[in-house]
Amino acid sequence: MNGGLKGLEKILYGVKRGKAMLIVQKYGGTSVANLERIRAVAERIVNYKKEGHDLVVVVSAMAGETDRLINLAKQITENPPLREFDLLVSTGEQVSSALLSITLQSMGYPSIALLGYQVPIYTTDLFTKARIKEIKTEKIKESLSKGKIVIIAGFQGVTENGDITTLGRGGSDTTAVALAAALKADLCEIYTDVEGVFTADPRIVTNARKLKKISYEEMLEMASSGAKVLEMRSVELAMIYKVPLVVRSSFTNSEGTLITEEDEEMEKVLVSGITYNRNEARISIYGVPDKPGVAAKIFGPIGDKGIVVDMIIQTARPDGKADITFTVPKTDYKEALKLIEEIGKQLEAERIEGDPNIAKVSIVGAGMRTHPGVATKMFETLAKHSINIMMISTSEIKVSCVIDEKYTELAVRALHEAFKLENENSIKEEI
Repeated sequence: MNGGLKGLEKILYGVKRGKAMLIVQKYGGTSVANLERIRAVAERIVNYKKEGHDLVVVVSAMAGETDRLINLAKQITENPPLREFDLLVSTGEQVSSALLSITLQSMGYPSIALLGYQVPIYTTDLFTKARIKEIKTEKIKESLSKGKIVIIAGFQGVTENGDITTLGRGGSDTTAVALAAALKADLCEIYTDVEGVFTADPRIVTNARKLKKISYEEMLEMASSGAKVLEMRSVELAMIYKVPLVVRSSFTNSEGTLITEEDEEMEKVLVSGITYNRNEARISIYGVPDKPGVAAKIFGPIGDKGIVVDMIIQTARPDGKADITFTVPKTDYKEALKLIEEIGKQLEAERIEGDPNIAKVSIVGAGMRTHPGVATKMFETLAKHSINIMMISTSEIKVSCVIDEKYTELAVRALHEAFKLENENSIKEEI
């Protein structure tokens, strides 16, 4: 189960057999969970090397290691200093990258393990949520020219002042795609414990279907609305720099899902997938002045704290005031609510409410651009199952509804059935 490209070349990439490529691979925590799994990853890498490809490999921390490190810090204090916190949690990737390089060298294949600061990968100084600013590729290219396999610790970078930073959960995906863009790699493969991108979470929908390919834009919408296969920033980078991206399993030889530019075939598909996100919370501030600048006063401080606001609804009232409701990640809920309570006092708001027990369910599909009635079908399906919609947001290719968290699985199954996503041909029918 450790083959290289072989069957994928013709089916997914259109790459001529025998062409040497520069490939960036990323292996997640379950893929390097223990020494046995690290050995399996090394064997897969070696097979690629035997085919003549140059390899830059990004690794996450071993499964559970980042959580263990976080818990150690939290046992000392609930609010550890963020600089030291990043210094601590970044060590998980240091271990896995070193172990993989040791394994490859023991198999007779030259390799070098590099940490973020050794590359270097320069980032902003927003600890725990840093963003990549620049990647220096000279050291990587020099190592590749010497025939070495380059192993890079994911999830981490360094500020211009030399402080270690981390990129947030899923940051190793971003590391891999950013490296692929900087190196102008021919391909970026993201290895995980699932075989690709599915029409819905197969743990909830047993007949969910694996997609052969999906557009960057569709994948970006799916990632932003709860699909955990890829980190959203990584898809965004892949789309901007047109990095050919594939999601595969490190446990099988499945061909995975190709994420690429949209084509005519994709546009025929009404809905490509159903996603959900339980990591959302809703905050409402009622009775604020309905005048210019108020929204900036509300959302400015939230943005300054690095809290991402997703859905926003503002309702104007006849009395010259407005009610504003928005969603934030559940992990940021308490901090955001505290900020809004302070801002509410300044704006003399009538009241503030919060609800952490919500979920967002979304349908995503390139065909929505040209096929009317998709949103209506979604609303009718939820209503048929007595699921109340609290908030709605739309884009050209996505419709999202906020519902009570307890109805999440029911909503996902119902929508998957309504749009016939288990059948590749049925989803191309007109609504």
